[in-house]
Amino acid sequence: MEQKVVLMIDNQSPSQRSAFTQSAAKFPLVADPRKIAQRIGQMRTQLVRKLSGAAIIIGACLMTQVASAQDSPFSGSWMLDTKSSVLSFQTVKNNAVVENSKFASFTGQIDESGLAVVKVQLDSVDTTIDLRNVRMRFLFFETFDFPEATVTAQLDAAALADLKAKRHIPYKIRFTLELHGIKSDFEVDAIVTLISDTRVSVSSSMPIPIAVKNFGMEENVRKLEDAAKVKILPSGSVSFNFVFENAKTITTEVAVVEPKSTAVETKGNFSGEACRGRFEILSRTGAIYFRTNSAKVEADSAPFLRAVSEIAQRCPDLKIMISGHTDSDGDAISNQRLSEARAEAVRKHLADIGISSERLRSIGYGENRPVAANDTPRNRGLNRRIEFSVFEG
Repeated sequence: MEQKVVLMIDNQSPSQRSAFTQSAAKFPLVADPRKIAQRIGQMRTQLVRKLSGAAIIIGACLMTQVASAQDSPFSGSWMLDTKSSVLSFQTVKNNAVVENSKFASFTGQIDESGLAVVKVQLDSVDTTIDLRNVRMRFLFFETFDFPEATVTAQLDAAALADLKAKRHIPYKIRFTLELHGIKSDFEVDAIVTLISDTRVSVSSSMPIPIAVKNFGMEENVRKLEDAAKVKILPSGSVSFNFVFENAKTITTEVAVVEPKSTAVETKGNFSGEACRGRFEILSRTGAIYFRTNSAKVEADSAPFLRAVSEIAQRCPDLKIMISGHTDSDGDAISNQRLSEARAEAVRKHLADIGISSERLRSIGYGENRPVAANDTPRNRGLNRRIEFSVFEG
């Protein structure tokens, strides 16, 4: 005899009746228990199939993402191998003489997004001549205020996707150079070469022209010209060959060298000649600041005076004369007093930051020893100066 199930709803609440109505489409009021069980089994099978399909799709997506990350040319990030890399620049003096220089210290990285950053320690400039290095550091780059130059570029993974197969790809790099506190954009034709599975070189295919006016450094060139007594073309060109190694294969931490320790020069104390040459260059920087008619050393002078102190510490057998000078504006007596007060303020500042007072002397010359005619703002600025000289005894 067929069994029947009768469901009563007369005494149910409205919400219960609504729930029942929704279920009624699947289970009639009078139903065979065997059919109910069969229907439940079918629904379970359909649910399992849907969940299995979703799992397959999700798994495929994850595998695609992993494969994409592994195929990316920037996977694992890349560190600059400075020992295998070269960063050089060329300048022209007297309209004919090309001089080649380089930087001895720089660091860099390409992260997994393709962002490349290279930092150059400007104190490491190497012209192969000691005092020329010092002139470049103090008169041109002014490393006491701007110790570092930074290059940034966003590399395109799609453009380098075939590097593993081709091994050698021409690539146009758009980059930003920050130098002397100013940023400027450039473009260079480069060659990217896969040296091995863990090493890549990125090199300029031709020199990159860079004008000093892009960074507001025209006056810096003039300081170099006055110091070296030559004419210098106000632009240069930069070349590079950077070798990067995949960070996963580097077993030792890459050391970031502090700018003050990267100068290419003799370790320890300087010779008398090297000391005299350095203080003559320091006298040309114009990096000691006073307000008009004031003998108070401005705070902006501190980085330069620290550099003066460091050099003085490496000339321990010599005493230092600090002389103050003014332009010809105003009366001569006031200018004389101002020059004396400014020289004395610098002497006291250097004593306060570590140089023995016994090694320091100060003197003022007023307007009596100009280095230029007092006929232009620039020339008057040249005459308002603090000079350093060294002597024995």
